[in-house]
Amino acid sequence: MMDVGLDGTTYEHCGRGVVDGSTNIDLLGNRTPRSCVIGTREGNRSGRVVARSTRRRRVMEHNEISRRGVVAGAAAMGALAAVGTGVATSASAANPVLKAGSRGSSVTALQKRLNSLGYWCGTPDGVFGALTVQAVLAIQKVAGLGRDGVVGAKTWGAVNRGTRPGSRRGGNRMEVDKRRQIVMVVRGGSVKYIFNTSTGNGELFTYYGRKIRATTPSGEFRINRRGSNGWDYGALGGLWRPFYFNGGIAFHGSASIPAYPASHGCCRLSVSAQNFLIANRLLYIGEPVSVY
Repeated sequence: MMDVGLDGTTYEHCGRGVVDGSTNIDLLGNRTPRSCVIGTREGNRSGRVVARSTRRRRVMEHNEISRRGVVAGAAAMGALAAVGTGVATSASAANPVLKAGSRGSSVTALQKRLNSLGYWCGTPDGVFGALTVQAVLAIQKVAGLGRDGVVGAKTWGAVNRGTRPGSRRGGNRMEVDKRRQIVMVVRGGSVKYIFNTSTGNGELFTYYGRKIRATTPSGEFRINRRGSNGWDYGALGGLWRPFYFNGGIAFHGSASIPAYPASHGCCRLSVSAQNFLIANRLLYIGEPVSVY
């Protein structure tokens, strides 16, 4: 019995394979060396083995080609992904997340920028310490952001935009914004420095047997006296170098200046900030104070 192969050659049928005396043609039209004897069972079995072997080889070759295509495609996608990641990494590298304990050139750049905007944080040293936390809290309050002291994308945005508050009263004075919990040093009608503060928490406390509500009254005042040149200790705790402007309410240094109202009525500042204000005559007897 004769068959015609895919290349037009006539072949003699051998069992279930096809031969031309020297080669087999499998079911895919592939020519392989003859491995059967015409008309014998062995020939039939060999033909089937050759056909299966050839099909398996073809499938493997096809799979290898597909695998290479997939690998090449994956490599290309990986290259594109790497390019995308590089852009994102560059952007985040310029403004990384910074918090207490962070160190390096990004912290130094942040400190310089905060100081330039009036959010005093001392001499830039590349260490995200307590003064930097205070300055970050202040700008977060002015920008209306969450008050956590961590410099993430939104806080970086406020820093990069140059977010600053304005004065309500003008002239030369101290202004206390109770809603935002900040103290501002105003000179020539413009805000020169901004500090994080903590004012009266509104709760009742006992002072020498009297119940008093912890408030920081709004109004116009003047600094009228100062305390010691160190810690003043009393029934309510310690006040560092206080400057009083309304009875027992003062600007003073404290070891605790949270982002929320927590005092008995005074305006808490960091010890370093209080020292800075006094050293630069930004707090003095007779200075106007506006509280709102």
